[in-house]
Amino acid sequence: MQPILRLLRAMALLAGLVLAPAAVFAQAGGDAFARFGADSYAETVRAVDALAASGHPQAAVVIEALGQGRLLAGGDTVAIRLPEGGLVDARTGTALAAEPAGLKPVRLNNGVRRAVQAALGGLDLVAPEAGRRIAAAEAVFKSRDAGVLPVLETAIGRESDPRALKLLREAQAAILIGQAQTQPLDRLAAIEVLRGRGDQDALAALRALPADASPELKEAQARAISDIEGRLALWRAGQNLWYGLSLGSVLLLAAIGLAITFGVMGVINMAHGEMVMLGAYTTFVVQELIRTNAPELFGWSLAIAVPAAFLVAGAVGVAIERGVIRFLYGRPLETLLATWGISLILQQAVRTAFGPTNREVGAPGFMSGAFELGGLAITWNRLWIIVFAGLVFAALLAILKLTPMGLQMRAVTQNRRMASAMGIRTGRIDALTFGLGSGVAGLAGVALSQIDNVSPNLGQSYIIDSFMVVVFGGVGNLWGTLISAMTLGVANKLLEPYAGAVLGKIALLVFIILFIQKRPRGLFALKGRAVEA
Repeated sequence: MQPILRLLRAMALLAGLVLAPAAVFAQAGGDAFARFGADSYAETVRAVDALAASGHPQAAVVIEALGQGRLLAGGDTVAIRLPEGGLVDARTGTALAAEPAGLKPVRLNNGVRRAVQAALGGLDLVAPEAGRRIAAAEAVFKSRDAGVLPVLETAIGRESDPRALKLLREAQAAILIGQAQTQPLDRLAAIEVLRGRGDQDALAALRALPADASPELKEAQARAISDIEGRLALWRAGQNLWYGLSLGSVLLLAAIGLAITFGVMGVINMAHGEMVMLGAYTTFVVQELIRTNAPELFGWSLAIAVPAAFLVAGAVGVAIERGVIRFLYGRPLETLLATWGISLILQQAVRTAFGPTNREVGAPGFMSGAFELGGLAITWNRLWIIVFAGLVFAALLAILKLTPMGLQMRAVTQNRRMASAMGIRTGRIDALTFGLGSGVAGLAGVALSQIDNVSPNLGQSYIIDSFMVVVFGGVGNLWGTLISAMTLGVANKLLEPYAGAVLGKIALLVFIILFIQKRPRGLFALKGRAVEA
């Protein structure tokens, strides 16, 4: 495959050579072609540099042929041997009817090979494709290789693409600012160009200003560095805010089901984290079945896993409520101990079925990768999780506000005895509520499988945070849960750079303890006769 690709590339480059004005290329090359016939490594390097400095796109044909051992010289003739056979004149691109006498391959050594490699990289700056020119400009900016400066200046004069032109000027500025022979006005212009770029690489380039620069240049450098550092600090704060929103969406998914069950039933469900774990393992099983039986459907694996995880976790939740919890209402300590025991049973069952090691859950194509928004790096999986959390929240609001079941759930939450007296089957509502909360926890497991390790201990990482969110936001209040999750997520990520992850979480826990001393019902307390009693 590699020889075929090289052949196609050579033919494409040769086509460009034939179609372009030969006289222009010969003039641009100057005496470079004569140097190839000198049979000297030093002269060959000078010839390569001269062709590269011409900036002519067709110079790549000759230099690439040299690197591949297909450039021949003898007397006044310099020819290229084509991969498929035959010779063409290196100056004009015209086919040679017969091989002139005295032609022999131009010799190579390591120095010539390095010159060829550097020249081909520099000639990408004048490549026909804008993408290659942009990539080459970025590479030159980071390397700050002064050897490509002539080609760079030629490329700037020819560039028509605004983005590529901007990057070429930035690469030129990064080289000029560190050159001893650069004029002060050119250095000052380079500082302004780098100041406009404003990223970490620009800071590194600005610090390359020689120590013997004039006070005016050093003052301009200091202003530019201060300006860039200020902007980078703002972007870092924005990045932490984005991380906080991402964490908040995860906490919302993990806690919203707990808010429903805790609010309606008053049950401290220590097995809630295991419902999250079951949702993650359901996603793993769905993907394994798709990989085995219908790999072409892998892109739809999460869409299939969402209802499956909801049903599996919801069914387990209903079984727990009907089999254990309904016998323990009004006895919070026994309920806590029973659900903790259930959580251990579920963990061990999963270890037995799937093993104790982490399981791999793949990401569909639309959730892979990242993109940049200004100075923010945003990953697609986190963005989709935020969207998913918003959809789940909206769906739960619709269920609670627009359906008979939601009306009955709110009635039982506010006054269980009165709801029972009005004919509402509170036992049935308890079972459905526990199933709904567990099903939502299963949905959280689907999302967490994309950003966390799928293991039997997955749920334990989120159970404490979920209770913090519910208590802080207000028991049974969805809007309180939303605001609480986002507040704690953002606060956690903003504290981490200063206090560290562990101390930051401890600070938040202390804050919540102090907060509930003043507002025991949380941010948004439910109202109702039984609730307020």
